[in-house]
Parts: sequence; C-alpha cells; structure tokens
Amino acid sequence: MESAFRDGLLNGKTAFVAGGTSGINLGIAKRFAQLGAKVCVVGRNPEKAANAAAEIGAGALGMSADVRDYAAIRGALEATVAEFGKLDIVVSGAAGNFLAPAMGMSANAFRTVVDIDLNGTFNVFRACHDLLNTPGASLIAITAGQAVNASPLQIHACAAKAGINQAVRVLAMEWGPDIRVNGISPGPIAGTEGMSRLAPGQSADGGHQERIPLKRWGRIEEVAESAVFLCSTSASYVTGTILDCDGGSQLGDASRRMPAA
Repeated sequence: MESAFRDGLLNGKTAFVAGGTSGINLGIAKRFAQLGAKVCVVGRNPEKAANAAAEIGAGALGMSADVRDYAAIRGALEATVAEFGKLDIVVSGAAGNFLAPAMGMSANAFRTVVDIDLNGTFNVFRACHDLLNTPGASLIAITAGQAVNASPLQIHACAAKAGINQAVRVLAMEWGPDIRVNGISPGPIAGTEGMSRLAPGQSADGGHQERIPLKRWGRIEEVAESAVFLCSTSASYVTGTILDCDGGSQLGDASRRMPAA
C-alpha cells in the first residue's frame, strides 16, 4: 500500500503500543517503525511479544504485561523510557470480545472485557502521563463502532468502548495543551482476530460488503495510516476526536438505494 506520509516522518520518536503483538495494533507498531520511530510492543504472552518485536525489527522491544495490572504496565513504560530515553506516542489497543447474549453471559465475563478494554485504557494512559515527552505527546485509544451503535450479543463491548470514547474526550480536556488524546474506531478489517470471532465466514461475503459504502473490508495498513496521522504534526490541532476508519460502515446499510427514476 502506498503511504500517504513520507519516510522518516517519525524519526526521533518513541512509541509504546499496548496490545501490539497481533492484528491492528501490530500493524500500527510496524508502520511507526517503518517511519523511523523506536517501538515497544506489549502483550500478555511473552513469546508473542518477543516474536512481534522480531517481526518489527529496527531494535523494537517486546514486553510481557497485562493492561489490567497497573504496576506491570507502569514497569513496561518505565523500561521503554530507560531503553529509548523518552516516550512520545502511546497506543492503547488491548481488547477482548466474544459473542454472547446478556442472559448467557456471566458477571465475570462482562467484567473481564470491561477490565481489559476500558480499565486497561485508563491504566495505560494514567501510567504513562508523567513519562511523556511534552509538549507534543500523542495518545491513541483503539475503540470500535459498538461505542455508539448498540449491537445484540455485545453488551460487554458496547459498554467498554463507549467508556473509552468518553475517556478520550475527558483526558483531552484535562491534559491539553501538552498532550493530545484521540481514538480510532476501525470497521470490519480483514485478517484480524476480531473479524474471525465476530463475523466468522464473512471474509468472502460480498453481500455484507455491499452494505458498506466503500464496498470492501478495510486493511490493517489503513488503520495504521490513521494512527500515523493522529500522532503526526498534520494533526497538531486534533484532540478529543474519534476517527472512524470503517469505510462508512457506521452510517448504515448502503445497499438500500432509491430505485432508478
């Protein structure tokens, strides 16, 4: 995919990507590294973290930490600063999800998703605050369309993502002007665990794609470019915003058209 941004755009920057060992978040970490940033990716599985760092290359760090554990995340952030000298960009993207009706979901299952998604985002952002290189630091939360569009079998994700959206807005108000806080809301992105869990068998479903205004699934690289924009000087006056990278899928069913006159 041809980049909209020049090589070296993030030279001299350091990025920390929570949940960065797979999928969209790994794609973001790779793109940051390609544009010159030093990158640390964090996930719960030590082997996956090491493999992700090796895949990124360019001296990337891979660390094991659970976003639900504030002390562990704080330790990973401090280790990143110790290794690279500073911290400019933080992405919070760890998430958990599955399909289940409210009456078929245990209280613990609901709590787990909220704890990973919402509490995890708070932990990552709260723990990094005094380590950030300011002014000019950029925080990005990965949210989802469930934050604004209610979805059956998704009460846990809807509640957690709605909380993330509001957290982004509150932190943008409290931490400006030195720190910008934004979110990205990806739509159906091909080749991700979310698609395989929430839309199994739909990767070749042209009927579903027809309902999306852009008539296709998104690509991980496209979400990564959205992240690059938000942490670049091109977005220097953007904060408290949720950027939809979804092909227009949240607008409604684009297959319903007026009949020809």
